[in-house]
Amino acid sequence: MKTLGKLFSCFILLLALNLRAVCRFFYEYGYSASLFPAECRILEMICSFLIVYINFFPALTVSRTSTLRHKILEDGAAILQIFLTTTVLESLLCIVMLFLTASKAPGDLLGFLSAWLRYLLPVFLVEFVLFWNGILRVYLTSVQLGIRWRVIGILCGFIPVVHLYVLCRIIGIARTEVQLENEKYLLNLIRAENQECQTRYPLLLVHGVFFRDFRFFNYWGRIPGELKRNGATLFYGGQQSAASVAECGLELRERIRQILTETGCGKVNIIAHSKGGLDSRYAISECGAAPFVASLTTINTPHRGCIFADYLLEKIPESVCHSVAAKYNAALKRFGDKDPDFLEAVQDLTASSCSRLNKLLLDDPQVYYQSVGSKMRQAVSGRFPLNLSYPLVKHFDGDCDGLVSLDSMKWGAKFICPVIPSGRGISHGDMIDLNRENIPGFDVREFYVSLVKDLKSMGF
Repeated sequence: MKTLGKLFSCFILLLALNLRAVCRFFYEYGYSASLFPAECRILEMICSFLIVYINFFPALTVSRTSTLRHKILEDGAAILQIFLTTTVLESLLCIVMLFLTASKAPGDLLGFLSAWLRYLLPVFLVEFVLFWNGILRVYLTSVQLGIRWRVIGILCGFIPVVHLYVLCRIIGIARTEVQLENEKYLLNLIRAENQECQTRYPLLLVHGVFFRDFRFFNYWGRIPGELKRNGATLFYGGQQSAASVAECGLELRERIRQILTETGCGKVNIIAHSKGGLDSRYAISECGAAPFVASLTTINTPHRGCIFADYLLEKIPESVCHSVAAKYNAALKRFGDKDPDFLEAVQDLTASSCSRLNKLLLDDPQVYYQSVGSKMRQAVSGRFPLNLSYPLVKHFDGDCDGLVSLDSMKWGAKFICPVIPSGRGISHGDMIDLNRENIPGFDVREFYVSLVKDLKSMGF
């Protein structure tokens, strides 16, 4: 139905663009004398209305979309499709009309060119408005275009033939994004009554190192929204972004107590990413939080540390380490850390430090432990800086997600490793939807819905 609507829109726009102009053009050259000025004015008003209407309602069909943003994106992609189609057809029509009217051209070339301009100028203006209407909608609302395709679109916009290919790719990316979001929206409508993520105990999402829980930028991307739509109750760790495992563990214990006081829930289910998994284990084993934690699910956590981190700290001069640490600490203070310590945070991620921690942080029988891990297949699978760190980490630690080795991620009663059959693999950042990227073969939002659904089925 949507495709038919767009085809009909193309037909209406072509009719609106050409009917009056063609009739007047042919009238001037003696092909038709059937239209009079008054009728032309009425026709012009109708055509103008149709052109304006299509700029606001391009598909001529009503579709259910998840948000207003996705509706704007869907209409933007439709407008660009109409622009592309009508521009090609207009070009062909111009060539045909040129041959038909060449023999009827007046003796002076100036008169002939003037008539052609009267035909082409309105067409150009309409297509100009159509293009910018569509491209601005897509650029301002698409998540999946990212910076890369936005820049490519700008740089290639004036290169013949190449610009058509780029425009087709932009339209394709936007359409795929809308289709996926609409499918997810309808899926959530169907399962809304089931409240599949409404666990017995609320979820506590614990971030990793060098990030914080910001109000306007969610560390976990689109995951919390998807969990909430399916019934989950969520809280965030809020610990410092760069501090020792021991210090962050104490902060998490206080955060858990605060949640228990606010909700009276008795316990929480912790889902912790990266260093957050070590922080959570410390809070459970050393800070007395075990009675208040039902389960701990660690995501790409370096339980056995990173040999790569040991190597760096050993090889990099101490003066350089302290200089880098000072700059990081100053920046992290501006973002809300009270007492950041870059070096302590990094040292706690080394293989040697984690070996000592594992002897100290014994699993508590009151808590259910499980872990999740992933791996990249090649450097280009990850975004900066993971594309740079991947070859080094793989050299020292083996299969990895760009920062943590697969073997180091394994902990607890169950280890879950999502795998894409082919292609890029899944990076450290992909596992928390850091880049908000739709990865073919791996739907991170559905993965977390399934993860929490399993916790619910186990009574947590």
